[in-house]
Amino acid sequence: MASPVFSPRTPFGRIATAMITPFTADGALDLDGAQALAAQLVEAGNDALVVSGTTGESPTTTDEEKAALVRAVVEAVGDRARVVAGVGTNDTRHSVEQAQTAEKAGAHALLAVTPYYSRPPGEGVYRHFVAIADATGLPLMLYDIPVRTSTPIDTETLVRLAEHERIVAVKDAKGDLGASSWVMARTDLAYYCGDDMLNLPLLAIGAVGAVSVASHLVTPDIRAMFDAYGAGEVEKARDIHRSLLPVYTGVFRTQGVITTKAALRALGRPAGPVRLPLVDLTPEQFAVLRRDLAQSGIEI
Repeated sequence: MASPVFSPRTPFGRIATAMITPFTADGALDLDGAQALAAQLVEAGNDALVVSGTTGESPTTTDEEKAALVRAVVEAVGDRARVVAGVGTNDTRHSVEQAQTAEKAGAHALLAVTPYYSRPPGEGVYRHFVAIADATGLPLMLYDIPVRTSTPIDTETLVRLAEHERIVAVKDAKGDLGASSWVMARTDLAYYCGDDMLNLPLLAIGAVGAVSVASHLVTPDIRAMFDAYGAGEVEKARDIHRSLLPVYTGVFRTQGVITTKAALRALGRPAGPVRLPLVDLTPEQFAVLRRDLAQSGIEI
């Protein structure tokens, strides 16, 4: 595998996986499984791994578990990939504490989601992210996903945040290509697609890569799509995108972590169950997932 290229334009390389958090059969944190999975993902071609994000079931892991997970994954992948720690909550003080803990645990960068539930105004969103960015010496990726937080990061707020030396990237799951286009036109923020179905469209308007869930299963295909687009082979990139549509559809028929863990378990890879309030797939739902993935040549 070629060494990842990190630069101001691609601070986290091109492909990052929003990694699941493996648990044991009884629901405990599986650090050995996390290390094995992290190594597998890097070998598959990931430049970065995001731990304790949405797909990492961060709402149901403790601060101590999050720190242990960072330490374990950093130990497993070393300098072969950037380890990005999810530290966003709807409490600014708690987020700052998590950021500082993640830095001490060895994280290479941070991911912070828009404060959820509280629905803060733009100024509150701005101050929240600046407080996190000021709390450590690590680069920060903003996570814009209003379908989960109910609060989009508006364009003007993103433009202001881009002035901070440590706010370097956006994981964009807003689904608003127009708004994203404006931010990319007005800032140097590195945009990473956070919605697999839009990986290619967002690339076409200026994104540099993706923070993917489907990449647990198809990292080489996503990389081939990015490489083809970068080489000007637009039709080839389009064809790869279309070949991956069944994977994207299958993974997101329900919560992506639920389906991803089911697929990984079937493949004999580290995963384990999900924690409540999430629930594992029923046999009927798993049969649908199996059919979805089979359309893209993945047998589980």
